[in-house]
Order: sequence, then C-alpha cells, then structure tokens
Amino acid sequence: MGLILKLVLGIVFGILIGLYMPEWFTQLLLTFKGLFGELLFFTIPLLILFFITSGIAGLPQNSGKLLSRTLIIAYLSTILAGIAAYWLARFIVPLLTAAGEQAETSTQVLEPFITVDLPPVFGIMTALVLAFIFGLGIAATRAEQLKQISDQGRDIIEKLLAKVIIPLLPFYIAGVFAAMAHAGTVFQTLQTFGIVLLMAVALHWVYLTTMYVLAGLRHGRSPLTLLKNMLPAYFTALGTMSSAATIPVSLRCAKANKVNDDVANFVVPLCATTHLAGSTITIVSCTLAVMFLHDALAIPSFFTVLPFIFMLGIVMLAAPGVPGGAVMSAVGLLGSMLGFGETAIALMIALYMAQDSFGTACNVTGDGAIALLVDEPTQN
Repeated sequence: MGLILKLVLGIVFGILIGLYMPEWFTQLLLTFKGLFGELLFFTIPLLILFFITSGIAGLPQNSGKLLSRTLIIAYLSTILAGIAAYWLARFIVPLLTAAGEQAETSTQVLEPFITVDLPPVFGIMTALVLAFIFGLGIAATRAEQLKQISDQGRDIIEKLLAKVIIPLLPFYIAGVFAAMAHAGTVFQTLQTFGIVLLMAVALHWVYLTTMYVLAGLRHGRSPLTLLKNMLPAYFTALGTMSSAATIPVSLRCAKANKVNDDVANFVVPLCATTHLAGSTITIVSCTLAVMFLHDALAIPSFFTVLPFIFMLGIVMLAAPGVPGGAVMSAVGLLGSMLGFGETAIALMIALYMAQDSFGTACNVTGDGAIALLVDEPTQN
C-alpha cells in the first residue's frame, strides 16, 4: 500500500507543479520523464524474453492431464474476463468522457531540456517469439544451463524493476500529470479514471461471483461459502500486491474449500504466475479509457481488441512478482498492437498501479475457483 500512496502523491504534486510552478521547473520534470521512459521501454522486451522463457521452462514436467487442464481453464478465464471488460468499458467510458469535451486546453506544449534515444535491443514480438522458442526448447531438451541463464536474466530484470523502475515511477507519473495540468486536461482525465477504477473493481467481483457459482455447481456446494473461505487470500493480496507472496494463504484457503491436497499444491502455485484475470479486466478497461481520452488513438472495434486480449493472456505469463508486473509486461503490446505512445502508456501505468492490489486480489481469489474446477467432485 506504500507504493499506492507514493503514486497518489506523485499525481498530486505533478498537478500542483503543472498548475503553479514556473515552466522551467515543469520542463525539468518532463526531462526526467523522458529519460526514465527511454529506460522503461528499453527494459520491456528484456522482461518479456526472460520472464516468459523462465516461466515456460519452469512448468512442471510429467504432469500431463492436470497441467493441461489447469492451463486451459486459467487461459480461458483470463480471456473471457478481458472480453467482458471490453464490452462494459465500451458502453460506460463514452458516457463519462462526453461531459469533458468543453475543457479548455493550452496550445503551448512544453518540451524537455534534453532527450536521449535508447532503442531496445529487439522488438516486442521478437522477444515474445524468442521466449516461446527457448522456453519450449528448454522444457523439451532439459537444457539446464539455458534454464539457469533465463532464470538469472529474470532475476536481474526483477531486481531492476524492484530497485530502480518501481521506486522512480511516482516521479515519472508526476511528470505525466504535470504535463496534463499545464495543458488543462488533467481534471477531465482524473474524473474519468476514478470511475473506471470503480468499474474495474466492481467487475472483479462480478467475475469472482461467476467463477464461484460455476465451482459451486460442479461440487454441489454453496458459492457464498466457497468465496467466503477465500477471503483471507483476497485481503492478504490487497496488502502484499503479489500473487507469489500470497501463495501460502491461497493454499490454506483452497484446502479449506476441501480441494484435494495434491491438486491444491499443484494448481495454486501454477495459477499464481499463469492466471491474471483480475489484471486483464483492469488493463482492458483502462486501455479503452485512455483511448477515449486521446484524440490521436482510434476507438478500437471488438475484433481489433480481441487479438490484444489473446496476446495479453500469453504475455502476462509468469509476470514478475513485483507490484505492477502485469502492466509492465503489457506495455509492449499497447504500443505495437494498439498504437499507444509514451504519454498514453504512462497514463496506463498510473491508472493500473493505483488499483494493482485489487487486481492481484482478484487474481489469487480466482485461483481458488480454478482449483475447485480442476479438482474432481467427491462422491457423497
């Protein structure tokens, strides 16, 4: 929760700087934003390569039917959650932005003092293809040295995220909101984002209710009881903002729902890195909100967003166990598939990080439902 407070402070100070500070001070903040953005976009392909390679290579071996069933259910859950989020946001977001069209905007655009071009080593799709080639190849050939390299690469990028990128995000977000405040669009944006966040959290609970109704029907038990038993995991995830850190509590809750111990011990840790339905709901909702707020971005049709949702379910595989890992993994797709520029991506990061704990809580609580769906019903 400390990160959320820092992000909120970054937004507040960014607005105040953009409204009241001299232009040179705002330009100084924009210079930092530009330099940090270059580092961020340089890091994203490396994150995708090492994390997805490590995640695929680390999938349990010789698990056969249980592995395939778990992954299929987790992926379908993520995709269907994203589709539901698209249709809800498509209906609601235009209603929110219509009232803000009369907002006065500044014609003067501030530029950073210096810019640095730091092109990534390779593109997003190249990183994704390489990750699947090496991940599947390592799993098939038992190439332990390559597995160790991918794991060590993942650890390096995770350390970079945890020690540099995540701590500096509040300053980056402050630069984004300072620019919007100077341009006169910040209050319309905040109004829209606040309601989109509430919409996303509400959809989290609609999704969880649906999942536990299905689980309850499969096992002939009360969905409310099943969901109630998972609440300790939900509230733990709110505090940790990490699916991985919540695994011990999630396991205990799944077993309290009478999931077979072997099934729970296999499914819950696996889903902690492969099932991100709550994160997908938020990313898709926020994506449409940002696109509606930016004239330069065309409003996407369902069949434009659908491939993005399919890819999102794959790219977030083994998202890092640090706050905001899911949206960091999705940044590349936002740029390559939906045409997001730096400002739009910065808004996405700010909006996502503001609710990251709720998305994570939805993810881990959904893991308990998947464990129930994978487990065979007991004969009474």
